[in-house]
Amino acid sequence: MYQELRFVLVVHEGRCSIMVSTDLSLAATDIIRLYSYRFKIECTFREMKQVTHAFGYRFWSKSMPKLNRFLRKEEAHPLEAVTNEQDRQRIQKTIQAIEGFVMCQCIAMGLLQLVALQFSGRTSGLFFRYLRTPSHAVVSEASVAAYLRKSIFRLFVQSPHLSITKIIKSKQENADAEHDSLVS
Repeated sequence: MYQELRFVLVVHEGRCSIMVSTDLSLAATDIIRLYSYRFKIECTFREMKQVTHAFGYRFWSKSMPKLNRFLRKEEAHPLEAVTNEQDRQRIQKTIQAIEGFVMCQCIAMGLLQLVALQFSGRTSGLFFRYLRTPSHAVVSEASVAAYLRKSIFRLFVQSPHLSITKIIKSKQENADAEHDSLVS
């Protein structure tokens, strides 16, 4: 707790900010740059949470013990009490499922960002929803996700030559028109 800190006072457009670093060897400009990265990372986590629901996984195993968030240092961790090999494997598979889910959501967020950067200027349909502070240069990941949710199936029908469209088509059952008319 009692260690030397490096403080950097930043005045930008009349606003004062104080930044702190435990690394005394960093230059003031490096500390400012590192804080800017942190802000970008926090914004990305917020978008991942709100747009792709990256941290909304519900994977659990009955083999996992109830975890105590208020564990004292001298107490043993509940995972250390798991000695059955099958239970340990189930816990490892659960963790792999969680990590795989989050990885897929990171990929989805990257794809949304690429689409936003690539097609913002070309597609006026991305601006179909209300935005408090719209950017006319690049749309947000949330706008791209909302646009795709609204129109992805129409885009698939318009592009039957795409590999993904062919895969989806091959997985669908061939329904008879006769069966379809019986439903109505």
